[in-house]
Amino acid sequence: MPVVFSAVLVIGYVVLLIAVAARARTAREYEDFSIARRSLPLALVFGSLCATYVGPGFSIGFVGRGHNSGFLFLFIGAAYALQNILVGLLVAPKLRELKGCYTLGDVVGQKYGTRCQVLAGIISVLLCTLFSAVMISAGGRILQNMLGVPKWIAVALVAVVTTSYTTFGGLRASVITDAYHFALHAFLFAGILLYELVTHFQGGAASFAREAMAATTQGFETTTPLEICTFIIAFLLGETLIPPYANLALASRTTNVSRASFVLAGCFAVLWFAVMIALGVVARPLIAGDTSEDYILLKLVKATVPHAGYALMLVMLLSVILSSLDSLLNAGAVVFTQDILRRFTARQDRAALLAGRYSTIVIAAVASGLAVFVPTVMKGLLVCYGIWAPAILPAVILGLWSKRPRPLAAFLSMIVGTVVGGAVGIVFLMYQHQGHVSKMETPAIVPALICSLLAYLIGHHIQRFVGGRER
Repeated sequence: MPVVFSAVLVIGYVVLLIAVAARARTAREYEDFSIARRSLPLALVFGSLCATYVGPGFSIGFVGRGHNSGFLFLFIGAAYALQNILVGLLVAPKLRELKGCYTLGDVVGQKYGTRCQVLAGIISVLLCTLFSAVMISAGGRILQNMLGVPKWIAVALVAVVTTSYTTFGGLRASVITDAYHFALHAFLFAGILLYELVTHFQGGAASFAREAMAATTQGFETTTPLEICTFIIAFLLGETLIPPYANLALASRTTNVSRASFVLAGCFAVLWFAVMIALGVVARPLIAGDTSEDYILLKLVKATVPHAGYALMLVMLLSVILSSLDSLLNAGAVVFTQDILRRFTARQDRAALLAGRYSTIVIAAVASGLAVFVPTVMKGLLVCYGIWAPAILPAVILGLWSKRPRPLAAFLSMIVGTVVGGAVGIVFLMYQHQGHVSKMETPAIVPALICSLLAYLIGHHIQRFVGGRER
């Protein structure tokens, strides 16, 4: 009976989700599909930003980290909140002011030329695919818990449902469903925390404070200063201007909407991290200490909440995972179409729209195959951070603020950042997949970022010496 109830709940949720997406209208032009005609208001941009980042890494992952290391990760997560606020104040308005930009690659193209835009597009599609694999893996674990189906079936269901409405509805459908998911998710988990504190956590505020202090102390004792620094760098830079966020900045109705959305999302992030970590602390006396961090939240709610509430939580978790996934799929498809295909072909609106839809399906299929190699949600995200920040951020940030950005600098920086970050990340994932344990969870981002910045400086001075800004 519990499995039947969960199945009925999932089916009902999928029907409701498709109805909500249908209300957003099918995208009939490429500008609708890619940037929603630059008409998104504050509420939708804010809701979509929050829904994208409160996905499995910042819900399932942070509950697990709260259980193991207390409020250590609240300090680390504050770096992520600061990143959103800084992007809102300094970068997002500058992106929105640029004319004719559909993607971050267009920004790179305006600053450095077509060759750099194509390279930025390739890197962005790769990272959207890797991020999508992490989301699909997390969604597959949720469905496995709900329905008891094999992992490959769960992964396929997550990918097919998300791809179906993202392919036809484009960015507007993605944003509207994201805002809907965000509202449900935020209220539900705040309610779960209150329920756990009132009904199952013994000892009140004093007991909670002792558990939090013990967990946090343990976290600081078992995490070296070097690891804390690399975590902070990863959370500060790892998701900065990833394609879904950049696309939302470009699709905002005005520069003020773009600025306010990121600043408000950064403020909300601190509250969200605190709630998730508090749930992890509450779980400490209730859940075995050797439980995998990806299952702390699931086991806590399953052990303490009536089955109907547990099934509802799983559906809400699934919904916010789909929100992260649909944003990534849409962004990856738009990037592939705009930054790669349209540089050579598919220049007509109809051809670009079809290319975007087919690209969504291909990216989802590839990400589904990669999902089986994701060790845990948080570790998968950290590997993605170690590639994205070194590969893209030096070229984009320095290009936006430089009076004479030089193409060779950006090209070398993107190549070196991708190769170093990717090589270390692949070795790390293979090491984890073979069952080994690594103390350093963010091995790539610092050396890759240093190498990327050095490559940018070398390229800048070489081209300055040779002369000109050849395109």
